[in-house]
Amino acid sequence: MLRVATTLTLLTTLASGVAWVGAPGDRAAAASGTNILVVGVDSRAGLSKAEKNRLHVGGKGCNCTDVMMLVHLARDTRRVSLVSLPRDSYVEYADGSGVRGKINGAYARGGGKLAVRTVEKITGLHVDHYLEVGFTGFEQAINRLGGATLCTDTHLKDENSGLDLTPGMHHADGNNTLRYVRARHIERPGDLGRVRRQQRAVSDLMTRLITEGALADPAAAAETAAALLKSVRTDDHTDAADLVRIGLALARLRPGQTEFATVPIQEFDHRVPGVGSTLVWHEARSNALWKALAEDRPITGDQRIQPTPKNSVPANPAGINVRVDDAKVAAALKAKRFRVTDTSATAPAVRPDGPAVIRYAPGQEASAATLATALPGARRQVVPGHDAALEVVVGTQRVAVSPVFYDRNLIEGAPVTAEHLGCLARRNR
Repeated sequence: MLRVATTLTLLTTLASGVAWVGAPGDRAAAASGTNILVVGVDSRAGLSKAEKNRLHVGGKGCNCTDVMMLVHLARDTRRVSLVSLPRDSYVEYADGSGVRGKINGAYARGGGKLAVRTVEKITGLHVDHYLEVGFTGFEQAINRLGGATLCTDTHLKDENSGLDLTPGMHHADGNNTLRYVRARHIERPGDLGRVRRQQRAVSDLMTRLITEGALADPAAAAETAAALLKSVRTDDHTDAADLVRIGLALARLRPGQTEFATVPIQEFDHRVPGVGSTLVWHEARSNALWKALAEDRPITGDQRIQPTPKNSVPANPAGINVRVDDAKVAAALKAKRFRVTDTSATAPAVRPDGPAVIRYAPGQEASAATLATALPGARRQVVPGHDAALEVVVGTQRVAVSPVFYDRNLIEGAPVTAEHLGCLARRNR
């Protein structure tokens, strides 16, 4: 069945309707491999009040792209790379106006044609196929695929999307999967956290479907393609045969051959009058990303796209509250951008034997790991009932404070393979 081929479309689009106008043509130089632009439009047009309530998509849509992903299938079909383009990316539209705005506004200005041309303009890549799916189409398609695998280590609840997911691994239907991929007010809030969850959901669904033996033969693939085209809309140059070809190729890929990434960001809150808060791409890294895809090369492991310097940490020091009972260590940590309270005035006269100890509450593992990187040799101690601040107790051993490197791109959007991303990948390790 062609369930894997449509996974890339289904789990990344949250739209209704499609209006394709014209073929990709020669707007960008044709590259090796196949590029597919997957978008979702934030529109409630045609949905009844009952459907809006059932899908938990109340409110007014913007008729703009809410989700946008570029999928690159290598020419030899031995690798696929899925790159998310956050909707608040600040770009110049490809309509000749010179106007800049959020990438999601291209669709509002000129429909699917301008959305494609804008992506081609800012990436330099040729788009071969374009796909959309609606809110109800998404739900129906996920149900046709047999549901999706969702997992979380913590309780995820978002009133805006209607998500209420308890810790553990879950088999979700289309409605609950839609809520999961739309949630923006859980874990790491905002669009980048949501984008990573979308990628994780795609990874898990692809892994499960391949494991279950989907796409066993071309006949089954063609049958499912015909059924799913009732939910998934395509442009005039994409038909069931294209989806069968792409799906059969994807079905042969192992998790290590499936890559996921988000465009590297330089500024995460670039304020523009009349536009609002936007994301500015990291010019050098994003150019390296598009060059790799144009040359049909892997994007994982490429230090030009995502460098991983020594002492990279999983949490931003600027958001970590630390109490330190030594004035010099407190000053040194403050210089490394930790939020430090110096408690040396109440420190014991006699220091405990051994290295410094980092005490913290359960659930603060990322912050503790970040602080431990800055304090090499320090021991970590989980203390049930401890408050939200981390506590450093300096011992008799000398404390050296090392620099740390925090890059939000590395945490929320660095290129990774399916082996390291999804629920099933973690369970199978």
